[in-house]
Amino acid sequence: MKINRFIWLLAGALCLFPAASSRAQEQNAGPTPPMGWNSWNHFAERVDDRGVRAAADALVASGMKDAGYVYINIDDTWEAGRDAQGFIQPNQKFPDMKALADYVHSKGLKIGIYSSPAAKTCAGYEGSLGHEEQDAQSYAKWGIDYLKYDWCQSSGTREEMIAAYTKMHDALKKTGRPMVLSLCEYGWNKVWEWGPSVGGNLWRTTGDISDQYRVMADIGFSQNGLEKFARPGHWNDPDMLEVGNGGMNEDEYRTHMSLWAILAAPLIAGNDLTRMTPFTVELLTNREVIAVDQDPLGKQGYRIAQEGPFEIWMKPLADGSKAVGLFNRQRSTEQMTVKLSQLGIEGEASVRDLWLRKDLETASGAFSAYVPSHGVVMVRIKAR
Repeated sequence: MKINRFIWLLAGALCLFPAASSRAQEQNAGPTPPMGWNSWNHFAERVDDRGVRAAADALVASGMKDAGYVYINIDDTWEAGRDAQGFIQPNQKFPDMKALADYVHSKGLKIGIYSSPAAKTCAGYEGSLGHEEQDAQSYAKWGIDYLKYDWCQSSGTREEMIAAYTKMHDALKKTGRPMVLSLCEYGWNKVWEWGPSVGGNLWRTTGDISDQYRVMADIGFSQNGLEKFARPGHWNDPDMLEVGNGGMNEDEYRTHMSLWAILAAPLIAGNDLTRMTPFTVELLTNREVIAVDQDPLGKQGYRIAQEGPFEIWMKPLADGSKAVGLFNRQRSTEQMTVKLSQLGIEGEASVRDLWLRKDLETASGAFSAYVPSHGVVMVRIKAR
């Protein structure tokens, strides 16, 4: 069944992207889940040129760039109006978008921008409706590498969404500059079923996240069942990371990062990179956890067991091992157990704790661990 499903997905991808060169360009735009930073969660309308430059500097200085974070994404409120010819103009917060892009690129990073297929963006600024080709040309001229395209209308049919996103995708493609296309329409109309057909490299599957355990958990644990729609170049997006914004405790943020990695979700930080605690830096730059998210097999993880507030999730990895998350959603520490048979493993298995970064005792038949309230134990298990 898994082989047949892969063949079906591959055939579908070939139908959607008939030109080999076009397929290669779009695949290269997001072969693994995008990693970077976005301005909205922490700065919202306060984003400006100076802040974006500071974020780029901090991404490099903190070690996040070396860990794989490459995108510096400007969200809503950068837009002014249009000139006499209809080309979008940045407002006074961004006096020279090309110079800003050049600065970000000089750091070895990439830059993203935001728009909407509506006349106005979600914050009431100039949208791209009727100016898709002009806006795409402006993005290419400035040196943009990533577009978050946000559906800000109050409603929309599946056909309307497909037409709007296809129009912008075609406009971006016409420029000849590879750009990641991020579809932001909150999981309406089962976007995961048609996101690849409109050129989407990632698509939001939920409403907006916030810096609260309840909201983060509701979003993250609701992703089960969508794993069959994710594959290299095309990713389910449960929204940006809230790590470091202060609304959750350390165990809750560790759950957030672990779950997003198992989900092969985009890792787009949303905090103030210039004011990170050592814990936040360590959490965001854990190479072993990031390797699970970025695994070249490109499989999204899924839930393999649940009993009340206890959930066990598993992500198959390219080397044959399994990334496993034991998640405790209740308010006291409890022991949790995963049977190796649930992972398709017989006999003994090696176990490595990815947050402690150390090998544990060989497991035989099962692996057990005490998991803190709202916390996780994340391990990599491989048959011996």
